[in-house]
Amino acid sequence: MGEPWFVLVESNTTGTGRDFAMAVRRHGLRPMMVTRDPDRYPYVAELGLDVSLVDTADVDAVERLCRGLSSVAGITSSSEYFIHTTAVVGRRLDLPTPDPEAIAVCRDKVAQRRRLRSCSVDVPDFVACSSVAEVRAAARALGDAVVVKPSRGSGSVGVRLCRDADDAGRWAAGLPDGEILVEREVRGPEYSVECMHGEVVGVTRKYLGPTPYFVETGHDFPATVAAPVTEVAVAALRAAGFTTGPAHVELRVDSGRPFVIEINPRLAGGMIPRLVRYATGRDLVAEVVAAAAGRPPAPTTTVDRHASIRFVVPDRPGTVAAVTGVDRARLVPGVVAAECRLAPGDRIDLAHSFTDRKGHVIAVGQHAAEAGEAARRAVAGIMIERSEDHGRRRTA
Repeated sequence: MGEPWFVLVESNTTGTGRDFAMAVRRHGLRPMMVTRDPDRYPYVAELGLDVSLVDTADVDAVERLCRGLSSVAGITSSSEYFIHTTAVVGRRLDLPTPDPEAIAVCRDKVAQRRRLRSCSVDVPDFVACSSVAEVRAAARALGDAVVVKPSRGSGSVGVRLCRDADDAGRWAAGLPDGEILVEREVRGPEYSVECMHGEVVGVTRKYLGPTPYFVETGHDFPATVAAPVTEVAVAALRAAGFTTGPAHVELRVDSGRPFVIEINPRLAGGMIPRLVRYATGRDLVAEVVAAAAGRPPAPTTTVDRHASIRFVVPDRPGTVAAVTGVDRARLVPGVVAAECRLAPGDRIDLAHSFTDRKGHVIAVGQHAAEAGEAARRAVAGIMIERSEDHGRRRTA
């Protein structure tokens, strides 16, 4: 009998998908990528992963695939869109898994906010809407600026700050069918609290691009914040009933008061698990895999540093003529990783979501300022030349 299978259902397209597959192998298990389209994930071919083509929107189809394998040690996903599927299938197969019902609450932003408010956890004032007319009315009722977003989603897709009711209505008209969340804008710095099994791993400082969108342009870990963000994050997880598995709780601090923006029932995106590993030595991806396989986490070597990431985010569309500066970025003291996925001939189209991030730089240092400055300096040197610039080189 060969190695037991560990099923990975789909993947995020950037970040930790590769890390999950490699962690599975380090545990002596055999990763099986279950997907509708393996070509979406270049690392699948690079790592030579076994692949099963399945309609991953069909929970029963995923279960049948798993039952047809000789031995399944665990199942999970690095994509938020499939975390609920893996939890349901894992529960049916009697495998260790987070609570599917708690995941369902967290995945629905409206249900999540109602649950948190009922438990006296601070969230922005909000209204759930099912039509453009309701969105306009909600924006007028909430007053001032509002954030309009789909009730389900990830990576800032479809999220926009709207200045008045007409602006909110226009934006809502372009969103996919489904419930729409309108909430009062919360100003102030943004943080996320990374948790595992209901306990705090650390706090991340998050940086956003220009409004009216919410594209994350960088992160620092660990962050120090005077406001009680960790206490509020833990209270939010308890209110949602999500106390098993990884969680990424996003908050904004307005005048010293933390407001929960959302609970994500998964590891953080945006390469934050790698920042945690660089800063502390703790491998959260490996811990998720171990928990899903019913195994204790592997021992790690503890370090005490700071890590920062800054993303390559083009500020305008165009056709790529050349990308320079990546090699120079890798030479900046403190930089441990630098890449840009753009190549000559690629088309840049801005979606105002996580997909606008076309590369990154990660730096480490003994102090937060040291790591952050190295990452900023390195990413500033990565230059994207567009065909439309007629030979004039400009930054991203």
